Amino acid sequence: MPDPLVRPHERYCALGDNEDARRNAYRALVVAGLADAEVEHIRATLQRQHALGNDRFRDAIERQLGRRAGPARIGRPPKPRDSEESAL
Repeated sequence: MPDPLVRPHERYCALGDNEDARRNAYRALVVAGLADAEVEHIRATLQRQHALGNDRFRDAIERQLGRRAGPARIGRPPKPRDSEESAL
């Protein structure tokens, strides 16, 4: 019996016109696996303990965790504008 709260994702539905076609297409994707470059990217992200996703996703994770979830910017942080103006 299908659960009314569980709905297939739109990308899964786009894999075929019917359930059998979608299952076969999904199975083929899983069997094909990931490219070596993708696996290395995932490993590097995990080792650095960063969230793997786009900027919007990382921003949401950072707000929830209250800490950085992606790579830090390189270099010294910019000085606040107030201190620059008072130094003049």
